[in-house]
Amino acid sequence: MRPVLRHVRQLHSLGPSNNDHLSALRVAVSVAVPSFLLLLCGRPDLIIYAVFGALTGMYGRNEPHQLRLRHQLQAALVLLSGVGVGVFLSVNHLHSWWLVAIEALLAGVGSVYSDKVRLKPNGPFFGILALGACASVPTAVPWYGALLIGAGSAAFSLFVGFGGWVRGRVWNPGAARDSVRLQGRLRRKAVIHAARYVLAVGAAGTVGVLTGSGHPHWAMAAAAVPLAGADLPSSVHRGIHRIIGTLLGLVIVAVVLLPGPWALLHLFPGAEAAVLAFLVITFQFTTELFMTRHYGLAMVSFTPVILLMTQLAAPADPYILIAERGVETLVGAVTGILVVVLIRSRRRPAPAPSASSGARP
Repeated sequence: MRPVLRHVRQLHSLGPSNNDHLSALRVAVSVAVPSFLLLLCGRPDLIIYAVFGALTGMYGRNEPHQLRLRHQLQAALVLLSGVGVGVFLSVNHLHSWWLVAIEALLAGVGSVYSDKVRLKPNGPFFGILALGACASVPTAVPWYGALLIGAGSAAFSLFVGFGGWVRGRVWNPGAARDSVRLQGRLRRKAVIHAARYVLAVGAAGTVGVLTGSGHPHWAMAAAAVPLAGADLPSSVHRGIHRIIGTLLGLVIVAVVLLPGPWALLHLFPGAEAAVLAFLVITFQFTTELFMTRHYGLAMVSFTPVILLMTQLAAPADPYILIAERGVETLVGAVTGILVVVLIRSRRRPAPAPSASSGARP
């Protein structure tokens, strides 16, 4: 009974603060500047590419500047790869089973790469999220235009992340951030971990396609969330946080998008795009504010970020949008939890002590 109560308490406990407001501010600025530039250019539909590039700022949050720069360069590679592949699928109208197969495969590749370079946040989640989101909306500019927007936003995020060095100009020559050599037992664990990603993401996407969902990539992204946990309890907690946080976040989306006297957009007639862009920036700030302290609270904010920028890129019926987001998140998170429970690397038994060690036979 005590272990159960301990896990329940962990679901609503808030972790310690560690300069989270500074990291959140860096990410908010990284999102705000390119987003407002696109808004001024009359292209709010392109903000989705800028946001995914700006998520580069979520990585290396508390590292020294030179290590953060390297960490964020590695993260930018994952994010821009997701944007690039997603735009390729969109331009060539490759959806449904193509999306499931390619995203599942790249989830496995991204898992190996993330384990090797030790990305934090862990895993390829944001890369495959960018892939699915960009593939699901029509590309209103040439493919290279969308990719350049993402790359420019990522470059600005790198500048913001390194900008603090200009003030102090402190360089720690002894600081190092080495990648992990995936050999022997580590390679086996990385392969098993990647296989879990492929299976979970592929299975969740398959369910989404078979049920006729218009956004199976949401289920695939949600399936990847539990796999980033360090152990079984943390994986289950992340899955539960994902479900509860998303459902609460959908309440906020409903207040913004659904018609009624409570709808925020009705307060600003003719300025819907500007309001949605402002809300995307605000919610991205609060997402990063709680990302390391409480994953569920972070998802309450991140859910509006994803849906509102999707609505900017490809307006849809908000009722369907909200319903599919809730169902796909539930399907994906449960699938990810099941895969974590069913497929685990076996622990090698500890070697028996030798006679020369002085231990008794």
